[in-house]
Amino acid sequence: MSGEEEESDKGFRLLGILDVQKTPCSREAVLHGAGGSVAAGLLHFLATSRVKRSFDVGFAGFMLTTLGSWLYCRMSNAKLRVQQRIIQDGIKNKVVYEGTVLDPTKKPQEETTSGPS
Repeated sequence: MSGEEEESDKGFRLLGILDVQKTPCSREAVLHGAGGSVAAGLLHFLATSRVKRSFDVGFAGFMLTTLGSWLYCRMSNAKLRVQQRIIQDGIKNKVVYEGTVLDPTKKPQEETTSGPS
């Protein structure tokens, strides 16, 4: 039983170092890279009919597409985390200042002075 559990927790490792299931954006980046590799290599082969050079172009396409996809995904995730942090700070400040004079949602009421009529 424990052997099966260890294998299921291990996940898929790429080149023995990158755990694809636990690293954010890595699965999508590898899939995009595979598609980019096939597309680049196949188009180059159809254009030139040179097998070795087409493999090299396909490999370069894999590396560039994977890296580009991974960087784009990581930047989007970082941007999302910053927005979430700003929203959490705003909610925390609303809870802290709610009902006080410093409440930003409370509109200041104008004082009406009624003089002698």
